[in-house]
Amino acid sequence: MGITDWIDWQGVVHPARGAVVDVPYLKDLPASEYSLAAALSEAGYATWHVGKWHLGGPGHLPEDHGFDVNVGGGHRGSTGAGGYFSPWTIEPLADVDVPEGTYLTDYLTDRAVDLIRHAGDRPFFLNLWHYSVHTPIQAKADTVTRYEEKAKGLGLDRFESFAEGEPFPCEHKRDRRVSRRLLHSDPVYAAMIDALDENIGRVLGALDESGKAEDTLVVFTSDNGGLATSEGSPTCNAPLAEGKGWMYEGGTREPLIVRWPGRVAASSRCPVPVTSPDFYPTLLEAAGLPPRPEQHVDGVSLLPLLAGGALEREAIFWHYPHYGNQGGTPGSSVRRGDWKLIEFYEDGRRELYNLRDDLSEDRDLAAGNPEVARDLHEELAAWRESVAARIPERKG
Repeated sequence: MGITDWIDWQGVVHPARGAVVDVPYLKDLPASEYSLAAALSEAGYATWHVGKWHLGGPGHLPEDHGFDVNVGGGHRGSTGAGGYFSPWTIEPLADVDVPEGTYLTDYLTDRAVDLIRHAGDRPFFLNLWHYSVHTPIQAKADTVTRYEEKAKGLGLDRFESFAEGEPFPCEHKRDRRVSRRLLHSDPVYAAMIDALDENIGRVLGALDESGKAEDTLVVFTSDNGGLATSEGSPTCNAPLAEGKGWMYEGGTREPLIVRWPGRVAASSRCPVPVTSPDFYPTLLEAAGLPPRPEQHVDGVSLLPLLAGGALEREAIFWHYPHYGNQGGTPGSSVRRGDWKLIEFYEDGRRELYNLRDDLSEDRDLAAGNPEVARDLHEELAAWRESVAARIPERKG
């Protein structure tokens, strides 16, 4: 489709420029696209979106893409200046009648739980995308106090929290420097995670109470690694390198937890790398619906993995032809087994890592393993051509 970055609704940042110029991309999810929600709705599912949408404004909202219910989903990618405590400035929630100071993560969960409790016998698809833990970093005072005390008890207040790094590579932030967090020590961020964890527990509890837990596949994940290098750098991804907006593992490796009682073994672990495009075919198959391979890109159903089996796939790919707001530069990468190759578009540099031996990506092995680097680059180039990936251009 060509949506390769966060949707900059007002066009303030894009196209970003540095040594190269960001590729153009779509500003919304076209109404012509057939979505997972539409597929499930046609199959008789109730379809509910709760939380962040960030895929376009009027004409491109959840209700325009197959959802029966939309709670809080608009064009914004964050809470905006209003923050997490009501009254909120997010357009779909600006007129909600709740007590002043209501915490957004609690409210969205309240609505999700209500939907589950009143679902009746109809199967449902709940698309719960919390605004948390996106900036602004805000949490309830009593929980923040608890983590402030914990940080002091651990002696974290005696360590340096940040390291100032290089200037940003993009022109719109060239006057600022990358600021890397060195350890987990932000009590407000910890309190936000605490609230998110508590509220996901409430959703799971509502499923248990409804008697539908064994019939419900739950997927918990994120769209990028933790924010570790800018905008307050509230978290640290160590031992992974960097974070959100970077091609290294700190930016592309996210949490993924699956719950499906009776179908997925509790407390089991799966070492096979997967990507978010896999969720579409996975959920279609779980619902007994036919696949839509023309839409899956290179996504495959994960049901064999969830059942303890294997996937017939050798490599996975990433393509981010943009300057992130966090200091990263445009690039692509491929992972095959333990090997990962990254190609950076500013200078054509290629880096090769063995993630089994070097999870932190400290040792670039490209020079010592030219055949591996060449083979992976050829595979990456062929994949980019197959998906019509656009490449940033040098400034004219």
